[in-house]
Amino acid sequence: MFEEGQLYSPVTTGEDGAVTVHLGEDHPGVNDRDYRARRNEIATVALGWSPGQPLPRIDYTETEHEVWRTVCREIAPLHEKYACRAYRDAVAALDLPTDHVPQLDEVTAGLQRLTGFSYVPAAGIVPLEEFYGSLADGVFHSTQYLRYHGQPLYTPEPDLIHEVVGHGNLLADPQVAAVKRAAGEAARRMQTKPGLQMVADVFWFTIEFGVLHEQGELRAYGAGILSSYGEIEEFRSMQIRPLDFTAMATIDYDITHYQPVLFAADSFAEMVDVVGGFFTDCTDETAARMGLA
Repeated sequence: MFEEGQLYSPVTTGEDGAVTVHLGEDHPGVNDRDYRARRNEIATVALGWSPGQPLPRIDYTETEHEVWRTVCREIAPLHEKYACRAYRDAVAALDLPTDHVPQLDEVTAGLQRLTGFSYVPAAGIVPLEEFYGSLADGVFHSTQYLRYHGQPLYTPEPDLIHEVVGHGNLLADPQVAAVKRAAGEAARRMQTKPGLQMVADVFWFTIEFGVLHEQGELRAYGAGILSSYGEIEEFRSMQIRPLDFTAMATIDYDITHYQPVLFAADSFAEMVDVVGGFFTDCTDETAARMGLA
């Protein structure tokens, strides 16, 4: 089953106050001392921030700007080919820069104008109840680091590109933003771990890896697909099933590989109505009826 902690490299603070990001042995930047030091530096900034303070700005390097430019250049034509219309319209509405890494306050300014959402910094993992619950308040927890420059089109963990190119652009659409708020409200209603996990799993197969039918083609609306140069080329070859929330909440899956099973809405409108309706109506009793424990 889905575990949010698997997505992010663990972050610890030593007795001397030093912050360390623990990259996995198979992480492409694990042997680059400069990259590891940079990850520690950016995590320190996030951990030093408190609500109510101005959002911290990162002085991104030219190398990091080039990673952003490379991904934006390479993935834009794939969005034209594979992304749903609502996402493409939201990209145009938010109009984020493609020539340099945007700061969280830039993303927030655009989203506030369109849907009222705000971004706040995260060093790495955010507890499930806090991450999802904050969506109810229009708050999205975002990392600020970028993927390893040696492999700009690949990342084993969510980086700023995933958080902004994927989620940020989606949040610029009012209907998707409303679905995410409903997911946050659902998370806050849950009083049991199975209930909270149900919300997280359905979120995974919809907002993260959701697909839908549009004008006779299968298109993506999930942030995990839309921010992945590799997966966006492969999702149409996966096993496609109709929306099934019980299956989403009970299926076993491996987040370290491309998702072999995806759930498709018949249209963007159905996604908004049915997925949003699930988050609006689900309770701990829903999880119990699904056999979750």
